[in-house]
Amino acid sequence: MVCFFCLEFGLLNTLYKTNVMGTLNMLGLAKRIGARFLLTSTSEVYGDPLEHPQKESYWGHVNPIGVRSCYDEGKRTAETLTMDYHRGGGVEVRIARIFNTYGPRMCLDDGRVVSNFVAQALRRQPMTVYGDGKQTRSFQYVADLVAGLMALMESDHIGPFNLGNPGEFTMLELAQVVKETIDPMATIEFKPNTADDPHMRKPDITKAKQLLHWEPKVSLKEGLPLMVQDFRQRISDE
Repeated sequence: MVCFFCLEFGLLNTLYKTNVMGTLNMLGLAKRIGARFLLTSTSEVYGDPLEHPQKESYWGHVNPIGVRSCYDEGKRTAETLTMDYHRGGGVEVRIARIFNTYGPRMCLDDGRVVSNFVAQALRRQPMTVYGDGKQTRSFQYVADLVAGLMALMESDHIGPFNLGNPGEFTMLELAQVVKETIDPMATIEFKPNTADDPHMRKPDITKAKQLLHWEPKVSLKEGLPLMVQDFRQRISDE
């Protein structure tokens, strides 16, 4: 009999170890060879925020023992290690806090909301919305993220910097955009929400605009069809 608890525990434990030990190993390498180190952190460091939109100066509102904490706290620890190596070891570092990103070549079944909705609609399955669908997220196209990371690495600024698209959508609004793009007859299936799911998420990118001269250019309605085209081809080959 498969121990599903053991499998889940092992996955979560590995996730935390990757964030902490993986970052520690790479910081050690960067120190030894004199490399500039980029930490791709996450908007999850803000947890379920009490500040909206979220600035980099916001310390967050995170449950340290919740079901999501292995990722939230893993990334927060990674940021701590990065700054410790910078201050104590002289390592040149950069920190980006990445908000929800989508685009072609994502895994079809990676569990992220945009890829979930797109894959389900293309397979003529109901789109799964957790809770009432009123929680919000901001979605940036992958090319905008790449441009932001390059601008950060080529700058003299450490960060952290929010890299995300300030356009804010509820899950129901996102589902509607997917329906308009793929199939107006697509349906929605509601399921109970997951624990500690953030109620709202939107980046304040003022700092990135001022210091990196960066801001996203691709709207959701422009970027989503590019992702759909890629997903449609791969799903048709299944």
